[in-house]
Amino acid sequence: MSAVPTPPPPAEPGWRHAREAPSLREVFASIKVPPASASFWRKLMAFWGPGLLVAVGYMDPGNWATDLAGGASFGYTLLSVVLISNLFAMLLQHLAAKLGIVTGRDLAQACRDHYSKPVAMVLWFLCEIAIAACDLAEVIGSAIALNLLFGLPLPWGVVLTILDVLVVLFFQNKGFRIIESLVAGLIALIFGCFLYEIIASNPDWVALSHGLVPQPQVVTNPKMLYVAIGILGATVMPHNLYLHSSIVQTRQIEQTEPGKRMAIKFATIDSTLALFLAFFVNAAILVTAAAAFHGTPNQSVADIKDAYQLLTPVLGAGLASTLFAVALLASGQNSTLTGTLAGQIVMEGFLRIQLKPWLRRLITRGVAVVPALVVAILYGEKGTGQLLVLSQVILSLQLSFAVVPLVVFTGSRAKMGVFVNKPALQAAAWGVSAIIMALNGYLLVQTFFG
Repeated sequence: MSAVPTPPPPAEPGWRHAREAPSLREVFASIKVPPASASFWRKLMAFWGPGLLVAVGYMDPGNWATDLAGGASFGYTLLSVVLISNLFAMLLQHLAAKLGIVTGRDLAQACRDHYSKPVAMVLWFLCEIAIAACDLAEVIGSAIALNLLFGLPLPWGVVLTILDVLVVLFFQNKGFRIIESLVAGLIALIFGCFLYEIIASNPDWVALSHGLVPQPQVVTNPKMLYVAIGILGATVMPHNLYLHSSIVQTRQIEQTEPGKRMAIKFATIDSTLALFLAFFVNAAILVTAAAAFHGTPNQSVADIKDAYQLLTPVLGAGLASTLFAVALLASGQNSTLTGTLAGQIVMEGFLRIQLKPWLRRLITRGVAVVPALVVAILYGEKGTGQLLVLSQVILSLQLSFAVVPLVVFTGSRAKMGVFVNKPALQAAAWGVSAIIMALNGYLLVQTFFG
């Protein structure tokens, strides 16, 4: 007699299907957290880490070109755009963390469950394009840094980035805390490098403080607006929303309302503090470019290599160029760690395909390496620089397709229960979404028809 098949578990309220196996299952709930009675600092240290991985996407090599262009061309004026972009990011990452903690689903799984299969497949395809564009920026950034520091030809630098796959796999097998610690160390290195750049550039602190206040010309000046949208697109990364909604589930929390509230609170503190570090790095790049190049014959500098070659002679600081390249290399390596994790999360969530981690990472990196290698060989430094800018335009255009589902899901009482967004938060989230969609529409028109 054949066995009677076990019926599938019932769907949870608000969802069509039962909760499925988590993505990144090898590290799911692998980090214990202290009880609610523990001190604030013990709980914060237990939840500290995922925010750093998220912050990496906000200071990756793709941000550098837009920040350099903004500072060199317009001085400190676009500093307000960097600040606003990070405030947008803090709100969206809070929603992503809340979705993962409350529902046990990452954003990719939630999309697959909520939308029809054709829509989910379109979202998956767009997300893969975004991840490939982000990885492209990491490949190019790392190759440029290797070229600047060691004179390694760009094509060889691009090929060498394939080894990043093995590095990620090695550290993930050692535990998720190891990856978080490695990322924290690289962020500290980047922070230290740009602290030196800020001191060496001796910016106009009064003009800098005024730059934090939004100015009307950001919108009325078409050239400034175009760069401002590029900064927004390079700052808020769509794949980070998928990443954060998954990696917050590495914490072993109590599946109760108080347990989830505690997790949301500390996950939000974690990501907000980490994004302040990302704001400092992006602001430091723009401020350094403004202090060094704006109002000089070099104010058209937007290329990373040109900035590297000019920083030391312009600032008169011997380590300025070297530390700039070291920070770029650290940024590229850090982004590799998080980009490949995001790729794994997206494939598992949308397709329920669980490839071996090394194979998934090899596919992700291969998609980025091939165009970067072809452009590096055929067009050299100028071509890779233009490809870097194009990758940020692609990311900006993909952002709405991650933001809108996230706001819809976290605003649904049927899906979130008592954790549904409050009216003020939901209004703010839709406001941010509308701004992003409007600016991306403008960017699309200007890119192809302007």
